[in-house]
Amino acid sequence: MSTPRIVSVGDGEYLVEVDGRQHVVHVAGEPGNRWMHWNGHVFQRPFEEVPVPRARRADADARQSFTAPMPATVLKVTVEVGASVHRGDTLVVLEAMKMELPIRAEADAKVSAVRCKPGELVQAGAVLVEIE
Repeated sequence: MSTPRIVSVGDGEYLVEVDGRQHVVHVAGEPGNRWMHWNGHVFQRPFEEVPVPRARRADADARQSFTAPMPATVLKVTVEVGASVHRGDTLVVLEAMKMELPIRAEADAKVSAVRCKPGELVQAGAVLVEIE
């Protein structure tokens, strides 16, 4: 493996070239609490991969909670309580590290709670929407 070449291409955005392959890496956060997004994975300083919280379900009849995968700003909430959603429908759009992160339904269901609003800053693991 050759020595990586790293070039800043914007605020918190880097182009990393290793062995002739280029990767875009986004970095955000304060010194001592940095977050990095690369190739669909989220890392937190010391840049160990952070398990991205997925929808949680206690059992087949329980509510399913969708959580923020990293600290972010809520850009859009596309559902309301009582709405029917289908697998793949976007529930919430977050912005983190200059990227939009859609949070999508993993199954057909009904929205039972919306726990965020546009403009709100949310932390990793914060519950955004619940469906049942």
